[in-house]
Amino acid sequence: MLKRTSYPTVGIIGGSGLDEIDGLRKIHWRKINSPFGKPSDQLCFGELEGIQFVFLPRHGRGHYIPPTEINFLANIDALKRAGVTDIISLSAVGSFKKDLPPGKFVLVDQFIDRTFSRVKSFFGKGCVAHVSMAEPVSKQLGKIILSACKDSKISIRSGGTYLAIEGPQFSTIAESLLYKNWGCSVIGMTNMPEAKLAREAEMGYATVAMVTDFDCWHHDHENVSVAQIMKIFSKNVDKAKKLIRSLPGKIKKYPWDWNDPVYFSLDNAIITSPKKINGKLAKKLDAVAGRVLKKSNK
Repeated sequence: MLKRTSYPTVGIIGGSGLDEIDGLRKIHWRKINSPFGKPSDQLCFGELEGIQFVFLPRHGRGHYIPPTEINFLANIDALKRAGVTDIISLSAVGSFKKDLPPGKFVLVDQFIDRTFSRVKSFFGKGCVAHVSMAEPVSKQLGKIILSACKDSKISIRSGGTYLAIEGPQFSTIAESLLYKNWGCSVIGMTNMPEAKLAREAEMGYATVAMVTDFDCWHHDHENVSVAQIMKIFSKNVDKAKKLIRSLPGKIKKYPWDWNDPVYFSLDNAIITSPKKINGKLAKKLDAVAGRVLKKSNK
């Protein structure tokens, strides 16, 4: 595992091609093994103006893994093993609000999890943990993202609720109207349980939701389709690259707070007696929870 420096090591989870950034140096792909299974792809390591970045194509290069079959545990565990301290999720979403049109970015600050067939925790029988998800997004990451977007002239809304559905099908009109009435801002299929697992792994996490459509609630717009999404997606990717390119300057501008509670999420979260902790599970948790499990074994 990489040594923690004065700057964060930033993991970027998103689509293929986000590693193609002007100025990115020392680029190399590396296979990272995880005891939780196979990650979506190899990790792409690179350096941008002295800041370390690690890219992971969420659906694999070539987009061959559907949302319901992503191994979220392996992805987060692999990033943790690679030395990543903070994760920025770049995600295509539908919008529930007229003032969040296609092309708009949203810095999400809350999530509602409506997925139902995914493993949502690293912990389980033999080691029980309950982390807080009250404030699921890193304020430090949010600060640099907003500042980078401003400098890059990228239109972004600060704050919003991401509704995560199981997929891979899009919503019915009834579902879309229900979620809109709940006050949700955007809808997607990938950020849960990703955000929960990042918190369990004591990593900062922030989502930049990139609007591609109005789902299917808006009578004046077409119902969401893959063709419609792809029309906007390439433009959003170009803006996402500009955002990433602007991040190093912002990271260096603000002193990084390594005392942020995000990095200590497991303090007092594991309630299983040390004598009852399953040894095999504890071994799998060496990267995710090694900091606290080592203490409990002393």
